[in-house]
Amino acid sequence: MIPFFAGVPGMKLGLANMAVIAVLYLMGPADAVLVSLVRILAVGMMFGNMVSILYSLAGAALSLSVMIWLKQRNWFSIRGVSMAGGVCHNIGQLVIAAVTVQTFQIFYYMPLLIISGTVTGIIIGILGGEITRRMKGMRLA
Repeated sequence: MIPFFAGVPGMKLGLANMAVIAVLYLMGPADAVLVSLVRILAVGMMFGNMVSILYSLAGAALSLSVMIWLKQRNWFSIRGVSMAGGVCHNIGQLVIAAVTVQTFQIFYYMPLLIISGTVTGIIIGILGGEITRRMKGMRLA
């Protein structure tokens, strides 16, 4: 809920996704899905509405699916997985928006969303990676 404006309407930093990426790497896919669902429903009920919940669920479903798939293959670091998740989250929301407004012209917004998803995904991946590293260190202590 921290205000963040970067000139792209609807863009959010997605700080809550640090928890999702950390849980994915520390506890596994099922726990990451659960954390994501609880977060979306709680925030949606407190600060949004059913439409915002639908958009968030669509973005999270695509994002988590891609992140789980990439993590299982060990193709990318946590930053790369998070970046792909950020981009896919925006694509999932864009698909729902296109269906809702019944036009594909909304996809002209895609380049901006890919850039913002890449940047925020890298930032969240760096921060989530640091959380993961520190949490793993706590387990060993």
